[in-house]
This record gives sequence, structure tokens and C-alpha cells, in this order.
Amino acid sequence: MKITLNDGSVMIFPDQTTVLGVANTLSEGLARNAIAGEVDGKLVDLSYVIKQDAKVRIITLKDKEGLEICRHTCAHVLAQAVKSVYPTCSLAIGPAIENGFYYDIDFKTPITQDDLKTIEAEMAKIIKADLPIERFELNKKKALDLMAGYREPYKVEMIADLPLDAVFSFYRQGDFTDMCRGPHLPRTGLIKAFKLTSLTGAYWRGNSKNKMLTRIYGTAFPKKSELDEYLQKVEEAKLRDHNKIGRDLEYFTTVDTIGQGLPVLLPKGAKTVQILQRFVEDEEYKRGYLLTKTPYFAKSDFYKISGHWDHYKEGMFVMGEKKCSLSVR
Repeated sequence: MKITLNDGSVMIFPDQTTVLGVANTLSEGLARNAIAGEVDGKLVDLSYVIKQDAKVRIITLKDKEGLEICRHTCAHVLAQAVKSVYPTCSLAIGPAIENGFYYDIDFKTPITQDDLKTIEAEMAKIIKADLPIERFELNKKKALDLMAGYREPYKVEMIADLPLDAVFSFYRQGDFTDMCRGPHLPRTGLIKAFKLTSLTGAYWRGNSKNKMLTRIYGTAFPKKSELDEYLQKVEEAKLRDHNKIGRDLEYFTTVDTIGQGLPVLLPKGAKTVQILQRFVEDEEYKRGYLLTKTPYFAKSDFYKISGHWDHYKEGMFVMGEKKCSLSVR
């Protein structure tokens, strides 16, 4: 079997070689630092078996993909910790995101920001235990039975929505099992620095008609120094938050009866907007632009053509079934 490496070189390997086997052949140091692999452009676990000629790249925590895998694994450690502390909760989804990860959870009793310390302590225990992380696959019936046995209704719903011939991947770490596409770190002990940052509400599947879940946010880095640097930048950014600065300068406020996303401009803010508008209008005139204005109200068909209807219908004021709509800008 021919394996093309990231530098373009080609090596011969026995059939049924794993990604870790490739890393071990290349160097012991690379194998120690390897956390996953990329086979023909697809990210896979170290245990993935390569069955035919392929292009292979070994992924470490220094790679962008490696950091994402670390954070995704940390999301599962979060889920395991939450289930340990709050065994009656139900798990929804927990992906990696740009600056960290989150997990949506349905708690029987709401938790607060203060509870994150307890969850963090449990996560630290799981990481210290250095639990091996094992992937396995099931067909739809067995996947449904497994998640129903764990009393995970959100997982059951996701499985039920997929085709009968679908194959579902799961990851087991200790006595905890979660459904996930992966890949993940080979063991929990490879998570070196993490922090739970906040919690907020999130509708199941992003639909306001569904139940509101609790979303716990966190982040993870290969080194504690990198985590500390990131957290410091977040705190500094809060001091420059336009929402805080605008209120402090008395530019705007918000009123619950109007809506938190709809600011009310105070005299200073209104004057600033007026000055900016006049500047823009004068500059446009100097450059030969001609001004036009569209109506605030229009038939819903107009917004369907523009694409706004499908994406922003919930944030639009609708007058009648098929009459007209007011765009929220």
C-alpha cells in the first residue's frame, strides 16, 4: 500500500495500517505528539485503519485542526462531567467553535455561573484520569437502543431523523458514551489547559418553538500560558465593548418593552448619528452618487425574493397572512 506523505514523498506500508502506525514509522517523536490524522483530506482518529493507497498527514496540537479536535474532545469531557454532577440532565449537541467549544444541555433544575466551578473540578478529574477514548459504530436500530437506554431524548431525536441505512459513530471514555462524528483525542489526559467561560440559553435546534436549553461555553489550549493570554485578551475586549461604552457615554439605552436588540438613541447618540449621516450624504454628493430610498413596508413576496423572509421572518413585523411586512434593519 502506497502512502503519500505531506511533503510529497511516497512510502510503502503493509495493508490495514493505522494512522498511528504511519506516525510510528516516521518517528517516535511524531508518534508521541500525534493526536489524529488526515487521510485523503478527511480528518480521522489515530486508530483509523487505512485500507488502500492514500495521502496522509499526521495532526498534532500545533496544527489548527489539532486545536479544534482538542476543543471538541473537551466539549465531551464537559458533557461527561455534567452527567456526573447532574445525572438527570439530558445532552443535546457539543461542537468546537472558533474560540473554544460549547455544549447544549437540558437541566431539570437551572444552573448558574457559580456552578461552573463545580463542573470544572469534575472535568479536571476526568482529564487527570487520562481515560482512553474509543470510537465505535452502530446501525440505526442499535444506536436508538443505546441512546434510549441512556435516556438521552435529544440524541434519540437526531438519530430518528436520519435514514434507516445510516451508520452512527460513538465515542466511549470511561463509563461515558456520546454520539459524535469525531475525530477526538486518543485520551483525555492530552487536554492541558481549559476554562468554562459562560452560560446562556439556546433553543433546541435553533428553533424558538422548541425548548430552551442551557448552553455552556468553554475554551481549551495546548498550554496554560496560551489560555491565560486568551482570557486576558477577552477581559481587555470587554472594556472596549461598544455596548458598555455606548451606555457609559449615554449614547443609547434599551427598554424591555421594546426589545434588548432595539436600542433607543438618547440625545447624545441621536446627535452623533445625525452628524455622521450628514457627513456621509455630503461625501456621497461630492462623489456623484444619487440617493434612492425603498419603502419600509412591502409585500412578503418581496422579502421572499430577496431571501430575507427565510432567514429573518421571526424578526419581522408581519401584517396579515399575505399582505405586507416591516423589515427590522
